Amino acid sequence: MVARTMSNIKLLQTLRGFNKTYFTVADLEKILELERDSLYVTLNRLVKAGVLIKLRRGVYQPEFQSLELEKVANEIYYPSYLSFESALSRYGILSQIPYTLTFATTKRSKKLTLSGREVEYRQLKKDYFFAYTIKEGIYIAEPEKAILDQLYMMSKGKGESDISEWSLVGLKKNRFLRYSKKFPRTVQDNAKKLTTKFGKYVTTLGEKE
Repeated sequence: MVARTMSNIKLLQTLRGFNKTYFTVADLEKILELERDSLYVTLNRLVKAGVLIKLRRGVYQPEFQSLELEKVANEIYYPSYLSFESALSRYGILSQIPYTLTFATTKRSKKLTLSGREVEYRQLKKDYFFAYTIKEGIYIAEPEKAILDQLYMMSKGKGESDISEWSLVGLKKNRFLRYSKKFPRTVQDNAKKLTTKFGKYVTTLGEKE
């Protein structure tokens, strides 16, 4: 339970005014106007009081944003967008919810832990970094692109998923095949094979690109 002292309430009001999902030690040093030694003591107290949540070393989140972990993960390693298993799960293509949050990025691949949750950033070439949109403040791959991202990683032996259990209802076949042409031949071939599965449920007549 958050200790709602006047000083804590004022701090939360101040942090809310910045419209940020997370704060670094450097940010809080300026806001609290404390020297580093005193700052760390204060930060530990605020974490124990539930005012701040320590996401990882040097990164904190106000308690009122405790449910925005995906957004923080998206912002903390930029550019990135939610894809692979996490996006597939969101779209209902995968029935299971993965424990690890998975993002695509043009930067080097990286793994970290935020507030006890594993986050994995998988590197894509800039040519493959496209077809994403923003939903609920989070950049996320379009469903067709999330599938292609997953197929690409699987072709490199860096991802596992039982394709036979994917639910492919409602996907846009033309868009899917058009996006696939930007990927290597192996991915293109696998994409064509996959369309035979969702082609039974989706018609391309009148389909918008």
